[in-house]
Formats: sequence, C-alpha cells, structure tokens
Amino acid sequence: MREKLLEKANKLPMLPGVYIMLDATGQVIYVGKAKKLKNRVTSYFRGSHLPKVEAMVQKVNDFNVIVVNSEFESLILENSLIKQHQPHYNILLKDDKGYPFIRLDKKAPYPRFTIVGSAKKDGASYFGPFGGRSVTRDIIDAASKAVGLSTCSKHFPRDIGKDRPCLNYHMGNCRGWCRGELSQEEYRLAVEQVCLILGGKTSDLIEELTAKMLEASEQLRFEAAAELRDRIKAIKSVSNKQKVIATAFSDTDAIGFARGAKSCFVVLHFNDGSLTGKDFELISEPLESDADAISAYMRQYYASRGIMPKNILLREMPEDAEALGELLYQLSGRKVSIEVPQRGERLRLVERAEMNASEEILRATTVQQRRTNTLIWLQKSLELPEYPERIEAFDVSNLGDTGIVAAMTVHKDGKPYKKDYRKFRIRDLDIRDDYASMTQAVYRRFAHLKNGDSGFSEAPQLLLIDGGITHAAAAESALKELGISVPVFGMVKDDRHRTRALVTSAGREICINGNPAAFALIGNIQEETHRFAIEYQRSLRNESFGSELSAIPGVGSVRKNELLRHFKTLKAIKNAGLDELSAVVPKNTAKAVFEYYHKSEEKT
Repeated sequence: MREKLLEKANKLPMLPGVYIMLDATGQVIYVGKAKKLKNRVTSYFRGSHLPKVEAMVQKVNDFNVIVVNSEFESLILENSLIKQHQPHYNILLKDDKGYPFIRLDKKAPYPRFTIVGSAKKDGASYFGPFGGRSVTRDIIDAASKAVGLSTCSKHFPRDIGKDRPCLNYHMGNCRGWCRGELSQEEYRLAVEQVCLILGGKTSDLIEELTAKMLEASEQLRFEAAAELRDRIKAIKSVSNKQKVIATAFSDTDAIGFARGAKSCFVVLHFNDGSLTGKDFELISEPLESDADAISAYMRQYYASRGIMPKNILLREMPEDAEALGELLYQLSGRKVSIEVPQRGERLRLVERAEMNASEEILRATTVQQRRTNTLIWLQKSLELPEYPERIEAFDVSNLGDTGIVAAMTVHKDGKPYKKDYRKFRIRDLDIRDDYASMTQAVYRRFAHLKNGDSGFSEAPQLLLIDGGITHAAAAESALKELGISVPVFGMVKDDRHRTRALVTSAGREICINGNPAAFALIGNIQEETHRFAIEYQRSLRNESFGSELSAIPGVGSVRKNELLRHFKTLKAIKNAGLDELSAVVPKNTAKAVFEYYHKSEEKT
C-alpha cells in the first residue's frame, strides 16, 4: 500500500496546497498544508518516522489534495478543514479560548455572576472582556465582597435558612443572605451595585454611599457609618483594579510548549512587563515538530479570541511564520510581531511559559503515569522493539592500573531494582583499558543469561553504557559474540557531567534534554550506576588496605579503621612518620606500623 501511495504522491505538483489523509473507511484522520505538495506528501511514504507519525501513516489508505494559490491560502483552508472534520491526529483544542466575559441573568430570582467565553444575545447582561479567567474571577469576588454579596456555592432561594452562615459571613465579606433576614430586593440592590463597579460607573455609587455614611454619622450610628466607610474604600479599590484589568489586554504573549506524559501549551499574558493572565491546553502528543505544533495551536487559539497582543514570543520560529503573521493581521486588523528572543528578559518570559507547561503536565499525571509515559517515549524515540520495562546500565571504575571493576544497575518500570544489581572484578588486565573492561563485564553478564544461571535469567529490553560510541560498540561486540540481541546505547555527557543524549555504536545520537522526564530518568540511571561502581571499587581498595594492616602485629580492627579514616590511603600510612602515626593511634600501635613499613630501611 505504501508503494502505491508513494507512486500517487510522486505525481503531485510542486505547488502550495492542503493534503487530506484518509483511512480504510474513508474517514479523515489528518489534514496538513504544504508549500510544495509533492515534497511534503511523498515524505510520509518513504523512510522511517517518529512512532506517532508512523502510526498515522500505517492507517493511511488514500489521500486527497487541494491546490491553492499561496501558503496563506493553504493555512486558511487547513484550519477550516480541521474544524470541519476534527481529524484524530491533528491538534484539537477542547474549548473556546476567547477572552472571558462576566454574565448576569437578571431574570433569575437571585442573579449570580458567572464567567463565560463570549457574549451572546440572550437577554443577559455582559461585562468585559477581561484579560484572563483567573483575574476575572478575582474581579467578581472582590466586587461582590465590596458590597457584601455572596460568593459561596449556595443557591438562593433554595438554600436560604437551611444551614448556618459560612466563614465569609463571619469574616465580614458577605452580609449573610443565607440567613433569611435580608430581602430579595436588598439582594438585587447589591447586585446592581456590583454591576456599577463592573461597568466602571462607581462615582454615583460612591456618592450615594458617602451621603448615607454622613447621615449615619450625624445620627450617631457610628457602627453603620464605619461599615459604609469600609465599603466605600473597598469599592474604590476594586474599581481601580477593574479599570486596569479591563484595559490590560496583553501587549505581549509568551508561548511555551512541553512534552511528557502529556503535551501542554501555555500562553502567559504580559502588560508592561507584569503578568496579567495565563491560559493552558493539555493534549496528547502532536504529530508535528514543536515549532509546527505551536503554529497550529496559535491559529486556533487566536482565531477564537478576537483580540490580539502586539507581540508574541516563541522559542522557535515556525516555517509558516510569514503566512501566520498575515493571518494574525487579518484577525486583528494590525500587525502582530512574532519574535524568537535570544537573551534578556524576553527570553526569560518564554522560559517561564515553558516551565509552566511542564508544571501543568506534572499536575495532570500521577507518578506512575509519568514513569510509564517516559518509558513509552524512550521506546518510540529509540525505536526499541519492546517496551523497556527492564533497563540495565554498566559503568567501569578503576584506581590507576589496578583494582579495575565494573558495575551493573537495573531499573524496572523506571525505578531502581537493587535486588538485581551486580558487581564484576575485571580479570586478566594489567593496564587500564575501559573498552576491554566493558566488553568483559557485558560478556560475563550475558553469558550467565545464556547459561540460565540463577540471578541473571531476566533479559533487559534496553542496555545503557556509561560512555560514548566506542563504549557502546564494546558492549555490542560482547553481545554479538554470544549471539544475543539487545538494543545498546551509550550515555553521552555534557560539560556538567550530565547525560545529555544517547548514542548508538553507529553514531546516531538521540537528544533527550528536550524531554525533562526522560532527561531526569537517564541522568539518574547514569548517576546511580556510577555511584555503585565507585562504591564497589572503594570497598575493594579498603578491603585490600585493611588486610595488609591486619597483618601487622598489634593492629586490630579498631586501630585499622582509625588509620584508614585519617590517612585515606595505604600509601599515606606508609609515608607517615612515627609522630604522625602516634597522633592517630596509641604509641605502641604507631611504633608497630612504622617498623613494619621501615624494616628494610633499618637493615640498610
């Protein structure tokens, strides 16, 4: 089928347009655009792809194309077809991301303020739009508290008189409408006062309340006057805040994107450098590259909002930036600058958006889900034939040309499985040779597997080697000699000694620092394996030192340990003078150690 589709794609023109992928049932599963249809469509049916792209291609039974006059036309048509067909493999946003409005249905006996995505002609009153849902909720709460209107979840008149007043009443934020002591008319008066605040028409309200405050003061009703004074102060504060927010549509949006157990887009809205709002969208892993995925997200996101920032900051410029800029111009009626900052504060805004995207992924998934999805990502990215439930890692440690050891750690389902950790003392090597040492350690481990030896009977789905191409090749040579096939990757470190990538013996490098979860997992595996190897090497060294010291008459385990803790190495103990030794252990023990190592000197 793929050859047939490739033959059909080769006949396409080198013109801009939209392509529509269909499955065996004729259902649209993906819609894409291209500057040159032939190049883009043929690329799907030749060579290898990332796992999700390959999964889509496997389902393609046929495709259609629509030729247009420009890349901009293809962008518009692509958006229209995605909305029409809702293809499974396209980025599909779940809900309307327009600027929020506050809605009030005055026909209700006890009207409540709610947040909606758009204003409709349904007889209700609307206020806004505002800069974001969080700040809009803050405005409702602050305005309601200023006049003592309820902000809790109780519904009136249903819940009047049923329960005791909540904490808001006792804190003075609500007049206690649930008590049944206040009339419906008083409630509606409070609602009208909130409407004045939201509409920016607070001067008449403040004037009215000020007159009532003065009247109460003249009548010596000081408690009532104080309450009105506080309410006026609160209304002024909320009014000022509301005026700022109502006009503070972001002059700059920073867009971040992260992949993990899920993928997430985050848009941070800034005005004069201050954060005014945040939107985010969690989706499954997109087919597109990061830059193309962000472009697709922007087209849907801003088309639904109607209001556009002056500047949009991204990590990477999308290929269709010019056409995207034209679309944003048509949506807003003015030029929108799309920028990729390289340094300074604007770059930090993008980094903050990316950090927020990663945090939203963490909050939306459990620890086990994150581990599982990380391993799935590794399987796809490394093109492993099996899910890497068991990962084994090797590292070599030595002290000069002696005491060469290797260590093997095991991770099952992304967690250390210390029961299966193994140690190897490298044999028959007189000089330091990391590659020969690695070959020997891997050979011995998998020889045990081949022989069915207890403790080595479970095979890994992935083998990680501390080192680069040559180390990976050394491990592969051992496996080849045994006739065993296991995917092998070297762990390549950066300048900070952190694993930044995995590499095959053929030199194919897979970057992992773009996936924080995978980066952390591989880094932890590398550090754990290195730690285990070092500890084993040190234990052998101390064992060797200790056995030599134990051979000295008068040196027991306590004195031996005291000497090793202080001098660290056997060489330092040998070179120590009698006074130095006496400062650590008793004089008779010090004399015995000194004479043991200096007998030959005394004879001469």
